Amino acid sequence: MNRAVYPPNIVYVGSTGNRGRGVFARREIAAGELIEVCPVIAMDGTDEQGLLDRTRLFNYYFAWGQHEESAAVALGYGSLYNHSYHANADHVRDVAGGEIRIYACRAIREGEEITINYGGRPDCPDPVWFDVVEEER
Repeated sequence: MNRAVYPPNIVYVGSTGNRGRGVFARREIAAGELIEVCPVIAMDGTDEQGLLDRTRLFNYYFAWGQHEESAAVALGYGSLYNHSYHANADHVRDVAGGEIRIYACRAIREGEEITINYGGRPDCPDPVWFDVVEEER
């Protein structure tokens, strides 16, 4: 891979006030702009996912690959993006490339929290495994 995106130029981790840590825009981000490329540590198999499920990483890993029991922990800020049913960013899993790319799906203001929808596409209404705390508007 010959490209790299260094998140400190675009985003930073800060306190959300009502949801713990989150990822925020350091500057204005245009719709469609690549925000971050997150390499992943992939785990393939029931045993590895079962171990993850018993740790604090349970809420921070992504479903991965073709098998339900495959999982991946995103490096960079990838595992720190909060969930929203009104996400302003999208995450694209590239299993073959071993990375997750985060893109703005609309313009994001400087200082605005960047969120993804854990269910898939940014407007996916599918329920998640935890009680959702909506972002302050």
